[in-house]
Amino acid sequence: MDTLVSAIIYITAIGFVCATLLAICAKVMYVKVDEREQVMRGVMPGANCGACGFPGCNSYAAALLEGDVATNLCPPGGPDLVKRIGEVLGTDGGEEIVEKAAVVHCCADEDACRVKMDYIGMSTCVAAHQLFGGQTACTFGCLGFGDCMKVCPTGAVCIEKGLARIDTRKCNGCGLCVKACPSHVITVDDATIAVAILCKNTEKGGALKDKCTKGCIGCMKCVKACPSQAITVTDSLASIDYSKCDGCGKCIESCVKGCIVAR
Repeated sequence: MDTLVSAIIYITAIGFVCATLLAICAKVMYVKVDEREQVMRGVMPGANCGACGFPGCNSYAAALLEGDVATNLCPPGGPDLVKRIGEVLGTDGGEEIVEKAAVVHCCADEDACRVKMDYIGMSTCVAAHQLFGGQTACTFGCLGFGDCMKVCPTGAVCIEKGLARIDTRKCNGCGLCVKACPSHVITVDDATIAVAILCKNTEKGGALKDKCTKGCIGCMKCVKACPSQAITVTDSLASIDYSKCDGCGKCIESCVKGCIVAR
């Protein structure tokens, strides 16, 4: 009996000592937390897409409280988020957010791009891309298995005839589709951009014609048609300097392949 009582006393004493030490450590090691931090995290969209330049929403929220970053870096949050951030920080926000949307720089569906092999494997773009660049003859284009569609939080991406397409009305510019694409044919640009070149192939026209009927062949007709000299051709691929582009659409009319389109 004495042994049992002694054991109980010892265990109680040890528990009391441990509890006291924990209380002291909690007091000594306490780190003061900004009360606004939890509130700031609550207003974030929670996409954790990295479009703001930070690893996730919590990191961006912490940086905002430190006061060294802009409040308009989150495309998914839009103008409403800028306003809510201003309310938490006690400012008027003051910074307009630039709306962004994804663009698939490929217009070659299953009717336009030649298939070089019968791919039998995992139905993902990543898996297909690891096998000689995918099943299509053009290794620069969309593989069409929908990795981008699977990660899109707003349902803005769909696959039609083996080609990814973006519904800009739903796209919030988070950029998750960009990270998911192993062919790097998706970019996120300002939603105000009027035209886009839907091709990434840098092969010469003769080689490209045997692979795709819609790819850019570097014919220079768009360059000659552009009144603002916004288009250049490098490595047989046209590109647009949007700081010069006025959206006149003459490049669209001149493109013999139809790979320059209005957004």
